[in-house]
Amino acid sequence: MSVTSSSSLSANKDGEVIVVDHLVKVYNLGEVDVHALRGISVKIDRGEFVAIMGASGSGKSTFMNILGCLDKPTRGNYFLEGIDVGKLSRDDLAAIRNRKLGFVFQGFNLLSRTSALENVELPLLYGTLPQKLRKEKAIEALRRVGLEDRIYHYPNQLSGGQQQRVAIARALVNDPSIVLADEPTGNLDSRTSVEVMDIFQQLNKQGITIVLVTHEPDIAQFTKRQIVFRDGKIRSDKLNPNRKYAVDVLKELPSIDDEEEE
Repeated sequence: MSVTSSSSLSANKDGEVIVVDHLVKVYNLGEVDVHALRGISVKIDRGEFVAIMGASGSGKSTFMNILGCLDKPTRGNYFLEGIDVGKLSRDDLAAIRNRKLGFVFQGFNLLSRTSALENVELPLLYGTLPQKLRKEKAIEALRRVGLEDRIYHYPNQLSGGQQQRVAIARALVNDPSIVLADEPTGNLDSRTSVEVMDIFQQLNKQGITIVLVTHEPDIAQFTKRQIVFRDGKIRSDKLNPNRKYAVDVLKELPSIDDEEEE
């Protein structure tokens, strides 16, 4: 796969795609200040596959929202491919989200009355591509996740695993260099979860940096690096010496036919 980058966003010279420095996030709830992040500093290199872990309230979701340019820190700096995100305008942030980042969510977030193809095309509607090229790119993204024979199916005609594949295809359609996945296996059974992790591992092999939030240690075992949050701080940050490969795990799991033929 060819990973393209926007000409307006230069790559960091050291290959670091994400650098956060002493990030602090405080939510003001009336008379109470909630400290979600308490001075987080971390670097993620191009091509890494990182799991962000931690209990509810540990700060991992706030951290991911900042990485995804969906929220801003109270203090601290965030550099995305060498660009100081804190200095960008709202339009520049929207451009980054659409062209540099792909998002995958636990709930799939598909439009129910829209086909798989049309769901995947959605991020392209904000660009200048003609309709024919948008369709071609969407079909190619669905092919990459093994759904080229389901392009005209609606979400209610697809299994949970297939819906998540559509969501992954949508995240890929703009050729992002970074994919942010928030509990992407949370609504899936065990085998389908491993199948989704196999897709992520294959994408990571192709050069895409992946940052994945999960509370499941079994899912984190498929990543290269694990960062554990607690009370708004990083408790541990280490490489995963016991990394599992989904393709091998799938051979040992019983077959489950969740592919409903229409």
